[in-house]
Amino acid sequence: MQRRGHFISFEGGEGAGKSTQARLLKAALEGRGHRVTLTREPGGSPGAEEIRKLLVEGEPERWTPLSETLLFLAARVDHVARVIEPALAKGDWVISDRFSDSTYVYQGVARGVGVDTVDGLQKAALGEFAPDLTLVLDLDPREGLKRAGARGGAHENRFERFDDAFHTRLRKAFRDIAAANPKRCVLIDAGRAAEDIAADVWRAVEKRLQP
Repeated sequence: MQRRGHFISFEGGEGAGKSTQARLLKAALEGRGHRVTLTREPGGSPGAEEIRKLLVEGEPERWTPLSETLLFLAARVDHVARVIEPALAKGDWVISDRFSDSTYVYQGVARGVGVDTVDGLQKAALGEFAPDLTLVLDLDPREGLKRAGARGGAHENRFERFDDAFHTRLRKAFRDIAAANPKRCVLIDAGRAAEDIAADVWRAVEKRLQP
């Protein structure tokens, strides 16, 4: 019987370095001989990538908070069905740049939909499906927004354009999730050099999942 793979998500505010650390972890796991699927949210599957354009481009108030939440869930259902589950079933490690915690934080807390509402929608869509390990990259939002602005990609900056209070709420909510879920989440200081962060990421993966 094929051994099921492991699912790891990276979470954090804008510019926290999730994409960089996801790529570095992929390389480290492949160096150990593992097959790795690297993906992202919103997006990851062709249909979800189409929904991504609706969510990350345009004006901040383009969507009501609830309609935005439903779009994220629609993208996630397709992403899991077409990319994540098939990869896990064949024994791959899956690394996702964001997953459901971002919806709890961005829409549930920062956009005011309510964590209970998001939780009900998430469970209706995917049941108890969740990452085996979530690495929460913690960074001062002012520094994160500065980094995000420097990397370009102006057409995908919708969430970066929300006000400072929004980004402060994001950081607190991610920290709260990490504190409330110590078996799944590891909080990592993202205000350091990429190689130092990557070393902490690897230690967490090694301790929790024994690659």
